[in-house]
Amino acid sequence: MAAVMTAAAVLYLLHSLLRFRNFEAKGYDLGIFDQAVRQYALFKAPIVPIKGEDFHLLGDHFHPIIAAFAPLYWIWDDPRVLNIGMIALLVSTALPVYLVVRRWFSHLPALLAAVALLLFWPFQALVNWDFHEIAFGVPLIAWVIWAIERQRMWLAVGLGAVLLLVREDMGVTLIALALVLAFKRAWLPALVTAALGVFGYWFAVELVIPHFSAAGEFGYWEFTALGPSAGAAMLFLLTQPWNAVVILFDDPAKVGLWALHFLPLLLLPFASPYVILGAPILLSRLFNDRANVWSVIYQYDAILAPIFLLAGFDVARRMIARWPRLRPLSVGLPVTVITVGLVGTLAFPGVFPLQRTVTGDNWTMGERALAHQQVTDAVPDGVCVEAADTAVPHLVDRTSVGLNGTTDEDALTWIIIDDTVEELGGSNPLSPEEAFARAERLGFEPVIEDAQGLWLLHRDAPASSAATQDCAEYLRR
Repeated sequence: MAAVMTAAAVLYLLHSLLRFRNFEAKGYDLGIFDQAVRQYALFKAPIVPIKGEDFHLLGDHFHPIIAAFAPLYWIWDDPRVLNIGMIALLVSTALPVYLVVRRWFSHLPALLAAVALLLFWPFQALVNWDFHEIAFGVPLIAWVIWAIERQRMWLAVGLGAVLLLVREDMGVTLIALALVLAFKRAWLPALVTAALGVFGYWFAVELVIPHFSAAGEFGYWEFTALGPSAGAAMLFLLTQPWNAVVILFDDPAKVGLWALHFLPLLLLPFASPYVILGAPILLSRLFNDRANVWSVIYQYDAILAPIFLLAGFDVARRMIARWPRLRPLSVGLPVTVITVGLVGTLAFPGVFPLQRTVTGDNWTMGERALAHQQVTDAVPDGVCVEAADTAVPHLVDRTSVGLNGTTDEDALTWIIIDDTVEELGGSNPLSPEEAFARAERLGFEPVIEDAQGLWLLHRDAPASSAATQDCAEYLRR
């Protein structure tokens, strides 16, 4: 088991570090979380220039748990510490999965389950995303299932409560956990968990986020297919459930998401109560207005992987108990997932991105990465700079950096523009043409021109300017 976890950690870390070296890591999300956790490490509020001027990240999402990684910056002041920390979280998830499956079966199926989890596409997608707060929830949810199977229901409640610190929508996941506990006839723990879930969601969405948000409200109601508000959505789900089901399958990307989650698991999770734990997260994506969250290439699925995998094994053990001749299923289930993972890693890099590291495709630093290096090296320390999304992670440790169009124009002295992309990132992204026009209006002059599509521009600013002094102060205690 130690060898499996070590091998996964080495592969994940190699892929992550190569992404960073090759300038494939991005401001969204590695740069954002670096700025937030770095400010926590400096005992400051999580102000994130990448998101906007004086943008407080707790006004965006409720994820105070990321402050747990602040001490890592006291050891190594580099955004890659977040990669390392996240990989540790993902790899550690194999342990509760192993323990649960071993309790149900034996060592071999449990070991294969751990391999299947670590090779499965949701984990690969999150490693390829560099960092996201959902990583904290991945081992937590697996330990919740372990606690339930050990009949430690109050421990499951406690672990579930910690999920509330991961993200505001974990309150809904706690309500799902309450249903699972009720199914297990743990009535009082179920009641307490449901109450915690309702309170946690209300506290995050109605109090904390509006308090820190410049708009004064939670800005992520994106379920207009269900209704203009949460109340309208609940009414729609209760009165038109058939139409709600249609929405879950109304796009090929949604069908693909269903297929990639459940076909490798032989559709078994649908017969387990544990599938309820993953329902709020999966359904919230499928009901979402944003088409990108239906895709399998983002970070959202990692927390679902241990839930659905253990749900599959839960059904397998009950089938085997009833029909002993199905005993090979205990090995066949993880072998199927492993086979999908291996074939996918070798043949489908769009869904299984570790393929590039396994085959060596990303081992060499290309010309564009070298151009990135040239441009970022030319930016001095302690300045306010706007940068291309792929340049941001290489500037967060020594500048106050935002994306194009997000920084106080009085403070801005350096700009990096990437003319090879359609949009330059952020909530209201500029096009390269708009960014160049803005730079010209502000009096910027080229320093490096068209280095593989990258432009570095500069203008002088008064040394006594209060705005420029704020840039230098951003990374100081």
